[in-house]
Amino acid sequence: MQNNTFSTLFVGQNLIKLTTVDSTNNYFKSLMSKSEPLAEGTVIMADDQFAGRGQQESTWISAPGKNLTFSLLLKPSFLPITQQFKLNMVVCNALRNAISNFSQRNIAFKWPNDLYYDHKKLGGILIENMLAGNTYKASIIGIGINVNQLEFSGLLAHKATSLGQILQRDVNLIQLLAEICSQIESGYLRLKSGTYTDLEEQYLKGLYNYDEIAFYKQGDDVFEARITGVTAQGLLVMEKAGKTVQFNLKEIEFLTKEK
Repeated sequence: MQNNTFSTLFVGQNLIKLTTVDSTNNYFKSLMSKSEPLAEGTVIMADDQFAGRGQQESTWISAPGKNLTFSLLLKPSFLPITQQFKLNMVVCNALRNAISNFSQRNIAFKWPNDLYYDHKKLGGILIENMLAGNTYKASIIGIGINVNQLEFSGLLAHKATSLGQILQRDVNLIQLLAEICSQIESGYLRLKSGTYTDLEEQYLKGLYNYDEIAFYKQGDDVFEARITGVTAQGLLVMEKAGKTVQFNLKEIEFLTKEK
């Protein structure tokens, strides 16, 4: 279906709304495996995503109809594979800008792609890249944000939050989606044109624990370290015991900060 309410050139202009689906990323991949012609910027949004996924098969639990769960198709063939994390930075910056503009709250990103507010998880991203030789065929960007869900069960009660909890009011999901699409398109076009000169600076400005001494865990080892950057491939760079070290996804655990 076409969408004429978004003030964008292409991101979100083709908006597909689903009542229920296992995962919007999976739905995208299913359409593409059937050679369905999908325009860049197509967004698939689901009221109920009952098998949402995070990084490396982590699960994403969302109350039906309460939150924003959607996927976006981009075709960044201009981006070298060795610079793949730049797209992640663009999306992170866009989400942080969109939610901050929408709610007037300072949002942070916990590496590599969890959205945080006040040390609690607000949302997350899962980017799945499809390659053709040495170039990108497509990137499917799955985004989940806790919006109007006010209660979380089990361990999530202490680890998760939502915009509804933060603002003490309901948030219009389509208006929030429109703002996110606008911010992603702006950052993506800047990246494509080569004019996003402050991309990394903006990403680090919003990075949870950046340039702060904090505790982390690797296996049974608990250590103190300071985040100093992120590589173009997405490795986390830290200063640990006077040495520079790098970590890949799931290699370390952030230990909870107390308020």
